[in-house]
Amino acid sequence: MAENKKKSGETRRDFIVLSASAVAGVGAASFAWPLINSLNPSADVLAMASTEVDIAKVEKGQAIRVMWRGKPVFIRRRTEKEITEARDVKLDELRDPERDQDRVKKGEDEWLILVGVCTHLGCVPLGYQGDYGGWFCPCHGSHYDTSGRIRKGPAPRNLAVPPYEFLNNNVIKIG
Repeated sequence: MAENKKKSGETRRDFIVLSASAVAGVGAASFAWPLINSLNPSADVLAMASTEVDIAKVEKGQAIRVMWRGKPVFIRRRTEKEITEARDVKLDELRDPERDQDRVKKGEDEWLILVGVCTHLGCVPLGYQGDYGGWFCPCHGSHYDTSGRIRKGPAPRNLAVPPYEFLNNNVIKIG
């Protein structure tokens, strides 16, 4: 009979341990789920994953600024002079060497699309200013040329080119 009580006590103890472990596991999962879910992008950021921009009214020599993923994006319709100046720059003069042709879509050389955030400390550069006629960051003095390449100042890299595509002659999809 003592042996029967022992088996019954072990069975009860096993059940209590199993039940407590299950409650602890459910509690840990209930705590961890909101924490893990908070790391997902918010709905407003997901809504900005891509944006379509009508460029039909942008004249040669003009630029517009749109927002994409909470960042400004510069869309500039360059003149032939700006394109020629950008292409005539020798790569060995550039801190972050990149050909102008590699920063635009083939056949769409007049359209330059850039993320408008200075690569030094994240300021927003001003267009059509600076020593090279491109962009100038007044915060720390970075100068970018008409292709968005860093030419002077503390910025280490060129302005970034976001992923984009031409949906037709009048609409660009960024993202």
